[in-house]
Amino acid sequence: MGTTPQDTYQLAGLDPRERGFSRPVEVVHEGQQYRVLLRYEAARIVTEPATSQDAALQLLITALHGQGYRQLKTQVSFRNGAYLGSQESWTEYSDPPPPHRSLCATIRSWFQRDHVSA
Repeated sequence: MGTTPQDTYQLAGLDPRERGFSRPVEVVHEGQQYRVLLRYEAARIVTEPATSQDAALQLLITALHGQGYRQLKTQVSFRNGAYLGSQESWTEYSDPPPPHRSLCATIRSWFQRDHVSA
């Protein structure tokens, strides 16, 4: 199966440990579909095939949000092998809403925090 990188994006944001990061994301064209590939520390994430580069990027963003990544944004850095530097603007992705917690759970977390810091 001949796969060819199409574009490379820069992905930036906060990882689950609240550390800022910036990594390249490769877009691979496979037949009529696209996948994106991210390597970050020991993790290697490859999306399922999608019908467009944007759809494949959205699959990656959704997967990363599910793992606790936040404030994610992308910027095209290579298009068809040509380096663009920072000519293109960033695309920002909204963080998902925090999970709904009951009033009791919220109050309990306040007391647990106070207890731990005392």
